[in-house]
Amino acid sequence: MLLFYAPDITTPLYTLDEVESGHCVRVLRLAAGDRLNITDGRGTLYDAEVVEPHPKHCTVRIVAEHPEWERRPYRLTVAVAPTKNIDRIEWFVEKATECGIDRIVPIECAHSERRVIKLERLEKIAASAMKQSLKAYLPEICPLTPVRQVLEAPFEGTKLIAHCEEDAERIFMGELLHPGDDVLVLIGPEGDFSPEEIALARANGFREVTLGQCRLRTETAALAATMFTAFVNN
Repeated sequence: MLLFYAPDITTPLYTLDEVESGHCVRVLRLAAGDRLNITDGRGTLYDAEVVEPHPKHCTVRIVAEHPEWERRPYRLTVAVAPTKNIDRIEWFVEKATECGIDRIVPIECAHSERRVIKLERLEKIAASAMKQSLKAYLPEICPLTPVRQVLEAPFEGTKLIAHCEEDAERIFMGELLHPGDDVLVLIGPEGDFSPEEIALARANGFREVTLGQCRLRTETAALAATMFTAFVNN
């Protein structure tokens, strides 16, 4: 499958943007009559064929639509503190998109190492990973958000916070997950959540979890939480 991304797709004829047109015509050398697939990033997969293979404005004809293509039975939100080295959080965005995630919320915490992110770059990384992993859903990536706002916002589903406070009673995350449940999990910065943030999470109904006996870096912990949720639903 050759998958392209077009959030504003129309039918029956559609012109790919300049970037996607260049990839289609210059890189893949598709010609008139060749088949390809397009996703709108919201779950619909389109079967299409090339009509006019122009490298800057390639026109295609939509021949079939597949709504909710390979839709997962759950929705996952990971709220994670961006790392000091931005490459590591970019790696998480890429891998989480490949594995299946609905929403990524960068959070600003008391111990945060990074308080600025480039949202547009993270969105481009997610879009590229969606295409490469042949998925029809593009995760929503939110602006940097104060952790208190996430903790106090309503959420219908399983609410979890992973932290390293040794005196706290924590449960292995896998024991709290059930097939089909929507999940919100918080992953803190390298310096962990502050005691006040953990207390606020408790007060707002979050369950305290551990991801296992290994001490994980922020981006690894966030991906582990993503994978635990995926495994329970497979």
